[in-house]
Parts: sequence; structure tokens; C-alpha cells
Amino acid sequence: MQTLDVDNPGLPDLQFVLMVAALCTADIPSLNVPEDVRRTVFDRCWALLHDAPPPAENAQRVLDLRAGDDVTLDALVEIIRDTLHAHGYSCMTWDHGPSEPTQSTSPDAQPLIDRLQYWDPGHPPPGDGPSEAGRTDT
Repeated sequence: MQTLDVDNPGLPDLQFVLMVAALCTADIPSLNVPEDVRRTVFDRCWALLHDAPPPAENAQRVLDLRAGDDVTLDALVEIIRDTLHAHGYSCMTWDHGPSEPTQSTSPDAQPLIDRLQYWDPGHPPPGDGPSEAGRTDT
């Protein structure tokens, strides 16, 4: 069971807003927040960022916060908290495992992803040690 405390999420504000927006638009039946409250949370966040009404389809209901600033982010956090509290929710809970990636990794990012698979710096991945060309002990 996953949980997200609305008042103390343990996340930076940007991640908190994106997480709540994702939860509110995801098809997760086990989420303890009913669909009408999820829609209200998202619609209020959308209204803060856009003049047009929010999209009807969940696949298009994505908050783009790139043009926002700290004031906008603070307002989004308050909208989320106020709306959830008004409906009696101080914690969001759900039971849903991680989803498979929907996009493949770009070729440029793959070497970094491969390196991140190794967590022990004492045992670097093959090819990260001293090169054979520079060795003098052979």
C-alpha cells in the first residue's frame, strides 16, 4: 500500500504537485479519493494555469508547469491541500505497483542508465577501471 500525506508529503512542492496530478488522472481503482474529488483537484489546478477548460480525456489531462514560477507552485500546493481537506482527505492511499515504461530509452541516455545499475562504487562496471593502454605493470 502506497501513501502520500497531503500535509507532510516528504517531497519537494513540484514533485508533490506532479504526483497528486498524476494520481488524480490515473485509472487506479484502489485510490482512496473518489473520482469526483480527483476531477475537482485537477480542474482547479488546471484553472490556475489555463484560460481554457481542462481536457475531458484523462490521457490529455497533464499539468505543464514549465512556464510557472514559485508563486504558481505555492498556489497549486494550496489548491490541492484545500480541496482534499474540504472533502475530508489528509492522506492519499493506493495499491498499485510500478508500471512498465511507456517509452523506450534514447540511445544517448542508455550508457548513463547502464551505469546507474551499479550502486557499489568499489566495484565499477566493466570498462570504468584504468585502461589497459596506460598500464606499466605488464
